[in-house]
Amino acid sequence: MSDVYPSLALLAEKFGIAQEFWDWKGRHQIISAETIIEVLKAFEIDASSPQAADDALTRLEDERWRRTVPACTVAEQGQGIHVNIHVPAGTHADVWVRLESGEGRPAWQVENHAPDRWVDGGHIGEATFWLGAELPTGYHSIVAHTETGTHEGALIVTPSFVGFPDKMRGERIWGYGTQLYSVTSDRSWGIGDLGDLADLITWSGTRQFAGYVLINPLHAAEPAPPLEPSPYLPASRRFINPIYVHPESIPEYATLGKEQRKEIKALLAQARAAAEASDIVERNAVWPLKLKALRIIHDAGMRPARHIAYQDFRSREGTGLRSFAMWSALSLEFGQYWKDWPEEYQRPGTPEVWAFAEEHADDVQFFEWLQWIAQTQVSAAQTVADEVGMPVGIVTDLAVGVHRYGAETWMMPEVFAQGMSVGAPPDQYNQSGQDWGQPPWRPDKLDALAYEPFRAMVAAALRRVGGLRVDHIIGMFRLWWVPQGVGPTGGTYVRNNHEAMIGILALEAQRAQALVIGEDLGTVEPWVRDYLSRRGLLGTSVLWFEADHQGQPLDAQWWREYCMASVTTHDLPPTLGYLAGDHVRLRDDLGLLTEPLEEELASAHREQADWLGKLVDYGLLADDDREDPVEVMLALHKFLLHTPSKVLLASLTDAVGERRAQNQPGTINEYPNWRVPLGDQDGKRLSLADIFDAELPKRLAAVMNGVERQPESRWE
Repeated sequence: MSDVYPSLALLAEKFGIAQEFWDWKGRHQIISAETIIEVLKAFEIDASSPQAADDALTRLEDERWRRTVPACTVAEQGQGIHVNIHVPAGTHADVWVRLESGEGRPAWQVENHAPDRWVDGGHIGEATFWLGAELPTGYHSIVAHTETGTHEGALIVTPSFVGFPDKMRGERIWGYGTQLYSVTSDRSWGIGDLGDLADLITWSGTRQFAGYVLINPLHAAEPAPPLEPSPYLPASRRFINPIYVHPESIPEYATLGKEQRKEIKALLAQARAAAEASDIVERNAVWPLKLKALRIIHDAGMRPARHIAYQDFRSREGTGLRSFAMWSALSLEFGQYWKDWPEEYQRPGTPEVWAFAEEHADDVQFFEWLQWIAQTQVSAAQTVADEVGMPVGIVTDLAVGVHRYGAETWMMPEVFAQGMSVGAPPDQYNQSGQDWGQPPWRPDKLDALAYEPFRAMVAAALRRVGGLRVDHIIGMFRLWWVPQGVGPTGGTYVRNNHEAMIGILALEAQRAQALVIGEDLGTVEPWVRDYLSRRGLLGTSVLWFEADHQGQPLDAQWWREYCMASVTTHDLPPTLGYLAGDHVRLRDDLGLLTEPLEEELASAHREQADWLGKLVDYGLLADDDREDPVEVMLALHKFLLHTPSKVLLASLTDAVGERRAQNQPGTINEYPNWRVPLGDQDGKRLSLADIFDAELPKRLAAVMNGVERQPESRWE
């Protein structure tokens, strides 16, 4: 079967399933009927024959007419809203809007000449109501009183434009980007933590004059080894990985007895020894030791006011927190992947799960407490940013998806598309395409739930931080769905409701007064970047990827204002490694090159030569310094200051001369992805104290601040 019959095409259009697309070489690609049918199965739609597809269309339309009020209506503020209401034919409806404040707003009926529809043995009529254009932003409700009762649907009004936080005062800022786990100090447990983040912020803000620190996702991982090393493949995006907690910073640590402190110090010594004995970040060795220390502190109890704050946190997070804590406790009992658990535990809400939660109440409460502690330490680090005068502070990262058998897919399996993975079609960087193994959210289920899971995730990500980087933000417009077992070339794009998802992101950013940066690299429909800019959300520009229509380095004046501009990114080596061609040789060693090594190196050299010429032309690099990698690295960052981009990013690895990449796309364990500790140009491990006293960070900071020499203090 290859031809798409009419009813199949209509179903594909209804569910946002692409029937064609243009690939990275500009070639028109037709999606097979087989792929469309498989994707529709993930929406629980049988379209295996024309008759089945016809029946599905009729059933879906009947379901739409049965619903009095749409499950979710989303609109931009000031644009005005019409909504269709379904009632028994010939009967009246009284419709109004209940704002989240409780205030009521009227609605006005307007003309609608749609014919009645026969459903379930009776005629249903459709009436259209105008809700006005003056509604405030927020999460509201549409209420309809009819002869069949009172019916409600969600109404989300989102800001048209977000822009920059007020604290930026319209000025350009720059910041450091780093992988937090790789940055350690003499007081951390062999893995960078939130205490180290606070210290990094202090130094960055006071000595470097940085306006923010961008870190990797802090998302929750498995509660016990083996831990997934990639922060971009979490168990949950709503909750925090407690591996980043600094135990000694917990107030209750100060009240521990002598023996308890002695035990924790012994655990700390073991963790440090394990970290120092390895060339990589040893999560699996460190986390069990830190977990024991945290359990000791938890079991010591807390003073009344702290307990009140903890209980308020539990109430605010509600059933989501409790479900996550139950998943964590169950994982300790039955293993990491819920698909391998006894069947009665494979979904929340069963009698067996609740009985387990009662029997293991101490474990469940412990995991709830860990989330509270992690959130308070994030908040403490952001407070440090405020105190040192950073206009933004912490910018955290939001991953594109979750582990197929992690907490979120256990907590709400109905929201995820079964039998599907997220990935990417073939492109110039991976000509076989990509399958990331993460299940996508079902757009229809998100709409039915008024985007509550998405809203909770975004609100949690923005809590007590200054900004959010959204990985692969184009996934909020469309995602490449890959039916399991066929490979990424057998997939297709499926559209999300970007008006809803980007709108909610804008609404939560407005409420948090936060900066939002979308990672919009890769294959992007041209209008998407314009749309993000219109909504006041930043894109991402990486110097090595910025080229004009002739493939030459893009002149600074043509860069975007609404973007975060940088020289490199975490999927490339630091600049010194990139200039040396380390990424090409590494890909050759791993068997990832599609062309001979010498040809790839020559291509990389030509690309760099073009940029070196641009730097010389701009007067940013002396011709004699072309062979000095440090001078070239600094000149590349000077170039960023010539662009109109309002947010600039420097990598901490560039500041210390590191050459090793944190991640090599296309590999899992062939390279120690997300496990490389911060090191100098020779790969020697560095601590925060080493960074504070180093000379190269001062030189890079001077460049980013546009001065000849970096002052010791902003008060000089």
